[in-house]
Amino acid sequence: MTRSHGRGLPGLAGVEHVGFTVPDLEAATRFFTEVIGCELVYTLGPFRSDGTWMADHLNVHPRAVMQRLAFFRCANGPNFEVFQYESPDQHPVPPRNSDVGGHHLAFYVEDLEVAVAHLRAHGVTLLGKPTESTGPSAGQRWLYFLTPWGMQLELVSFPQGKAYETSLDQGGGGGVRLWQPELPDHSQQ
Repeated sequence: MTRSHGRGLPGLAGVEHVGFTVPDLEAATRFFTEVIGCELVYTLGPFRSDGTWMADHLNVHPRAVMQRLAFFRCANGPNFEVFQYESPDQHPVPPRNSDVGGHHLAFYVEDLEVAVAHLRAHGVTLLGKPTESTGPSAGQRWLYFLTPWGMQLELVSFPQGKAYETSLDQGGGGGVRLWQPELPDHSQQ
């Protein structure tokens, strides 16, 4: 059955994966599995082309080589497709949020303080201290941190929900609720 809302992509079901490039796939695999807790599902590669396939299909330099890629499953949310490339025109510094193309990955955690302590114990660079959001995001706490190669990540937690949800519960706010992870029910323990 094709889903259609009268606008956008016909059949859109959600975000299947987020892809990003790292300088060292082995080191990134250790970080995502041992520190974050993702599961490595599979790897493949290398891929290269003597023609223009890489430029035509992936918008990278024609002589770029995708050394390897790995797919990770990180609890409840989109999968990660993580690449290691070699390219004559490669820019080795990750973009900041303020750069065009800047981005970050946010991990929802049940207890922000416990997760922050875990990152500290693993020597992860934390950016500032946990921050409490205001406005429609009130009820949310968050903290940015960096991977060993400088990619920006975030911890986020809002166990009691966010302020904007109150208007939804009262029939306002356009009726759209942001995606949230399904948390385990600990009440039976």
